[in-house]
Amino acid sequence: MKVEQTPLAGVVVITPARFGDTRGFFSESYSVKALADVGITIPFVQDNHSLSSAVGTIRGLHFQAPPHAQDKLVRCGKGALFDVAVDIRAGSPTFGLWYGTELSFENGRQLLVPAGFAHGFVTREPDTEIIYKCSDYYARETEGAIRWDDPDVGIDWGNVTDPVLSDKDAVAPSLKDLDTPFTYEG
Repeated sequence: MKVEQTPLAGVVVITPARFGDTRGFFSESYSVKALADVGITIPFVQDNHSLSSAVGTIRGLHFQAPPHAQDKLVRCGKGALFDVAVDIRAGSPTFGLWYGTELSFENGRQLLVPAGFAHGFVTREPDTEIIYKCSDYYARETEGAIRWDDPDVGIDWGNVTDPVLSDKDAVAPSLKDLDTPFTYEG
């Protein structure tokens, strides 16, 4: 298992090993022991699986507030997406900064998005499947979002001219209008 640090502390890219032969490949996509060996000890409790049919579908930027804040471990089961984490922790030296990386079936990469970060993605291929683990259960009353196209955050989503959005994502507030429920703890 390869672990790459990103410019945002706590946000890491994880690439499990793949073992291939003439039949295809085998990969251990999640292992409590392998992650603990690299210092990641998050007790995941729920798996989510979504499908986005159209290229250019944007989901996010979403988060759950305490007491149901979620760490997420995101991977792509089919297709390709550009996955993004935005630091929304008040007082953080990286507040408002983002990190993004391509996750695809082909590259097998995963992005660990800690609580205190908003998460979103844009699909790059049709019928893209997103599979992610969460460290807390879904709690509608704690969900929040910030605008995917917030100019103060400035995410480069690539060549997205007419994104497919949910009604909720289309009217999400900007980061400057968010009363963030997260505080940086150094």
